[in-house]
Amino acid sequence: MAESMKGLKRTHRCTEVSTANVGQVVTVMGWVQKQRNKGGIIFVDLRDRSGLLQIIFEESDIQAEGMEKAEKLRSEFVIAVVGRVEKRSGAVNENLETGDIEIRATQLRILSEAETPPFPIEADSKTKEELRLKYRYLDLRRPDLQGKLMLRSKIAAKIRSFLTDEGFLEIETPILQKSTPEGARDYLVPSRVHPGSFYALPQSPQLFKQLLMCAGYDRYFQIAKCFRDEDLRADRQPEFTQVDMELSFVDVEDVIEVNERLLQYVCREAIGLEVSLPIPRMTWQEAMDRYGSDKPDTRFGMELTDVSQAVKGCGFGVFTSALENGGSVRGINAKGQAEMPRKKIDALVDFAKGYGARGLAYLAVLPDGSFKSSFAKFMTEDELKALVEAMAGEPGDLLLFAADKNRIVYNVLGALRLEVAAQMNIIDENKFNFLWITEFPLLEWDEEENRYTAMHHPFTMPMDEDLALLDTDPGKVRAKAYDIVLNGTELGGGSVRIFQSEVQEKMFQVLGFSKEEAYNRFGFLLNAFKYGVPPHAGLAYGLDRLVMLLVKADSIREVIAFPKVKDASCLMTNAPDVVDEKQLEELFIQIAMAEETE
Repeated sequence: MAESMKGLKRTHRCTEVSTANVGQVVTVMGWVQKQRNKGGIIFVDLRDRSGLLQIIFEESDIQAEGMEKAEKLRSEFVIAVVGRVEKRSGAVNENLETGDIEIRATQLRILSEAETPPFPIEADSKTKEELRLKYRYLDLRRPDLQGKLMLRSKIAAKIRSFLTDEGFLEIETPILQKSTPEGARDYLVPSRVHPGSFYALPQSPQLFKQLLMCAGYDRYFQIAKCFRDEDLRADRQPEFTQVDMELSFVDVEDVIEVNERLLQYVCREAIGLEVSLPIPRMTWQEAMDRYGSDKPDTRFGMELTDVSQAVKGCGFGVFTSALENGGSVRGINAKGQAEMPRKKIDALVDFAKGYGARGLAYLAVLPDGSFKSSFAKFMTEDELKALVEAMAGEPGDLLLFAADKNRIVYNVLGALRLEVAAQMNIIDENKFNFLWITEFPLLEWDEEENRYTAMHHPFTMPMDEDLALLDTDPGKVRAKAYDIVLNGTELGGGSVRIFQSEVQEKMFQVLGFSKEEAYNRFGFLLNAFKYGVPPHAGLAYGLDRLVMLLVKADSIREVIAFPKVKDASCLMTNAPDVVDEKQLEELFIQIAMAEETE
């Protein structure tokens, strides 16, 4: 039967006890990790969020009643122990922070008994994730998971400390707001008092933080919950946490400068990582040409090579037709992989098709200098040699090519480069390569809607020298936008905002919004701009992604206390779930079930 604490007060967490406390009486509380009965002496490993501590129960030190209770202890019982700190009588456990001490118990209280858990509470669990997420409250007891969440807390605290010292004000913005669909889908919340009307959960605090700049707050930040109703991946969740900021009277350099110092400070304080400043920069176009990605992983080479000129006029129709249609032919060089089995090459072809390729051409330069290729019969010996030379190919290399529109070629080779590097095991997991990507295109063409859409959002400022192109060639306009990338993952992004009304009106025109549509969606912001708006810019980080990368986790689910799974459901609470008919009636909602088709 569970006991109360009866006035006991914990004096130390488990790992706060050390050799400095030898001879002292302490009170510790936590969960039983393991109990070992050696006949007349019982050893218990006590666990709390700080770590493990060994407790010894012996008949000469504790009353018979206490010894009986100690014999009952099982994994995950919650106990309170009073005892004297001693140096270990047995061998020192050097793998344990408290491995040189133990507590000789004089009192024991069982605060809560526990059923046998459905999986062991241990680091590096081999239990299937679905089971662990169903019992997430048990999973969260695992020391490695606790360590990640404690580090997350520390990172958030360091961010707050740094930004406060830099003159930023922490201001909360609304969770229930107006839907302004442009990008990912909103989560909608029906209004009971305004039948037929809906709030939207924020995809970001974007418009409100711009309004705060209009209101003169100068520097704002917020660690904000955001929501997007989109398909999930390892680094995405329907609800996520954003480190959001906005600054007035600044341009690109000012935002980058303060954020470089923020990253340097947080990495040093959180994990002892020294980030050298300035962080390297690369334009969007250079990143796409070299890596096929606007979030390149620069921990390894295998960069893309444009071989369009080398194959121009060759006899291979796949290459020449791509060039005739305004595309390009580009390749990557997998060093030393010339003798990759055909089965593996075929798997790479299928992989490339998954990213939009019609196929994948390959050319192996065998150790004796001869060629093995999927297209050699269509090209002369000289053309093949010229192609190998353009790729800096050497005996032993495997050259892989994509030929199509640039967008598809970048997409295919950008992904293929990562896949091949992973197979070759050439990515240094101990490197932290930060990189700024700048000068993004302002717009991208949407084939379905037959119009330009904003690559970031409609309030992004074009680069000064490209303003005139809004009238003549909108697709070539570059934005004052910037992303911060770490090891091939986008950590965050931002831009300088449009603050002149004439530029904003032109932007809406290019996006195909009428003045009426623009005011219907964003009228409150546009009206605010009539009353004096400072030049302003901002940036937002995905806190979950930042923590995930700094702790080298495979998924953001490992650094979120209660995450959703890939279908946006919670296995522990069974959310989302049906609600009472009465609740729906109060909200004037009727469910129309889709008819099943045979």
